[in-house]
Amino acid sequence: MRFSTLRVFACALMTVWLTACGPSIYLAQDFRTYAPKHKTVAILPAAVTMQMRPNQARHTTAEQVHNLEQQSGVDFQEKIYAWLLRRTTQRGYTVQFQDVMKTNSLLRESGIPYSELRSHSPQELAKILGVDAVLTTSVRTSKPMSDGAAVAVGLLVGAWGATNQANITVNIHESDAGKLLWKYDYVASGSVGSSTDGMVNVLMRNASKKFPYTPKS
Repeated sequence: MRFSTLRVFACALMTVWLTACGPSIYLAQDFRTYAPKHKTVAILPAAVTMQMRPNQARHTTAEQVHNLEQQSGVDFQEKIYAWLLRRTTQRGYTVQFQDVMKTNSLLRESGIPYSELRSHSPQELAKILGVDAVLTTSVRTSKPMSDGAAVAVGLLVGAWGATNQANITVNIHESDAGKLLWKYDYVASGSVGSSTDGMVNVLMRNASKKFPYTPKS
């Protein structure tokens, strides 16, 4: 009996550690007036910010952190795109998603580097990309590695390491006036942040259930 009780307690503790706080979702009241007009949505590279402990920061340069944040931003973009493509056949989304290779190519041709992406409005980016709406993601992680040595290794191999918390926001803006149509805020805690794969899986498993471009939207 005691073993059974301890087992239940351990499972409950693990659930708390690996799951996340309930998401906060916003959907514009007039979304249904926009949805029928939208055919293509572009997914932009994520804006990633990694917050490190002081001892971790001493083992890395600002350039190394920037490069890792940029690579992670592209990883998020690619994995969100792949996830939505897989779910399109299951849920019948009413829009198509622009190939991220085309998205990034158009951004390069327009002379917009990753570091300046957020200085341009969603409306402007949608026009450049020739889409009806843009999906943007911001990710802020705390304590991305267990110690400074792990940070140095992670920078070389592109790994994230254990993350205590990740604050993730996904927005969809329409192209004409840049109006915010959908906003999804999510806080993931525990070891879910050990890779972009793990973080995107946790995020999209929840977000895809409330993704607005479904036949019933």
